[in-house]
Order: sequence, then structure tokens, then C-alpha cells
Amino acid sequence: MDNKTVLIIEDDPNIVELLRIHLYDLGCRVASESDGLKGLAAAREGHFSLIILDITLPGLNGMEICRKLRQTDRQTPILMLTARSEEIDKVMGLETGADDYLTKPFSIREFIARVKVIFRRSEDFATESTPATIATIISCSGLEIDLDKRKVTLHNNRIDLSPKEFELITLLASNPGKSYSRKRLLNLVWGYDFEGYEHTVNSHINRLRAKIETDVSNPQFILTTWGVGYRFNEEL
Repeated sequence: MDNKTVLIIEDDPNIVELLRIHLYDLGCRVASESDGLKGLAAAREGHFSLIILDITLPGLNGMEICRKLRQTDRQTPILMLTARSEEIDKVMGLETGADDYLTKPFSIREFIARVKVIFRRSEDFATESTPATIATIISCSGLEIDLDKRKVTLHNNRIDLSPKEFELITLLASNPGKSYSRKRLLNLVWGYDFEGYEHTVNSHINRLRAKIETDVSNPQFILTTWGVGYRFNEEL
């Protein structure tokens, strides 16, 4: 994990220092901001391997920071922190574009495990989730997925996807006809088992369909396997 730089946007100095120590142990460089607006500016100006983002911040809350970052940066992983434990907060964090979510108080062992998973997913998604023999461009029925550029076009028009939407469509399109359960998709795409949050997959699939399907009620690309989950149409 050497040469990775992490930005912590958190207003509790004790938490910042604790995370900094353990990120140093992982070989990471660490920058930090305690104000939401300054944190957003730092995130936009720098090049980070991971952004650790508290939800409750002065200046600008973490949800808004995540939304604003995802408008222009769809690849930098975001790990959200919050003292809240309600389900709606976790779902909102994930659907805003966060890659993972930790509720305070959390154990350092769990924090380190989540960070390692995020780094591994960032480095190895293509080789872990797609066959080694596939081309770097997947093309069918006007839909083109460029794995190297992380770019999706439909009839030569670029489709604006979030990181998780891109990884979902890449995984499904790389394995046409293979059905994935919602829990399996959470594990493969998010890199962690969010027990009880399989409906997060549904919302991402719905947004994907809205972007790439001509008729979302009769999808062409992403099909539902009833009683199981989803699959990419193998007949295209």
C-alpha cells in the first residue's frame, strides 16, 4: 500500500490523529481538513487514493461533499464516517456515491479491514470481476464499455455513470447470461458484505437502466432473473 495518499475530512482531532497513525502504519501519506468547504477544495485540488469523509462537518456536510465530488470525480474511493446508525443514513451515503460506510464508534481493526478492501478493489477490480481474456472494450447493440478509460457510450453518446454504476455494468456485461444475486453484487462491486442492504443494488440498477435503456419497463441490456437478481442479456 505504499505511495497511497489519503485525505481525512473530519472535525474531531482525536479521530483524525487515530486514523492518521494507522494509515501511516499501512504506508500511506495523510492529509486532513476539519472544515467541509476546505475539505471539498482539498479533495478537488489533490490526487488521493482514498477520501475518508465524516458526514457531520462545519461549513458543508459530508453528503453534500460526496455529491459534489461525484459530479466531477467518479473514481476516487470515498469511505464515509458518521455517528448516526439509522438505516436511511447508510443507504443515502452509499447511493450518494460512497464506496463504504462506517458508523462511530468503530474498531480500528474494522477500519483497517475496510481500507484494505477499498484499496484492493481500486487496484484489482478489472482482473477480479472480469475474465482475463476479454477485450478492453465491450461492445454490443450500440452500447460500448471502455474498461481502460472507464467510459460508457450508447450510440456514440457518452453516458455519465457513477463509479458503482460503471462497475455494475462492467461486471454484468463481462459475463452475459450469468445471473447475480443482489448480495453477490454487493460483495463483488462494493467489496464488502452490507448485510440487509441488498436494495441498494436495486436503486443502482434502476438508475443504470434509466441511463442506458430505451424502455425501462422492457429492458434490453440488464434483465431481471426472477427470484435471483440480475443478468446481462446474452442474446445481444
